[in-house]
Amino acid sequence: MAIEHADVLRAAHLARVGLSEDEATGYVDDLSRILEMVDQLQAVDTQGITPLAHPLDATQRLRPDEVTERSQRDRFQACAPATEDGLYLVPRVVE
Repeated sequence: MAIEHADVLRAAHLARVGLSEDEATGYVDDLSRILEMVDQLQAVDTQGITPLAHPLDATQRLRPDEVTERSQRDRFQACAPATEDGLYLVPRVVE
């Protein structure tokens, strides 16, 4: 798929990104190279290959799930405009 100057300007307009003519010209080349690389990747036979969630076979070290701070809910809710049963009351915005 060939990317043209007008395509870059249209995509920039849709994304609400301000591009000058010179910047758009540079992006034409960059996007063309990216699409060529995607075409090369699509040509690779991936039949029978299991998708990976991560390229390394590593596990995340997790910290113990312990409470490390004392509850300050009463202190925080003391300055709130409206609370009830430990919850913050807010105005309805969707009906």
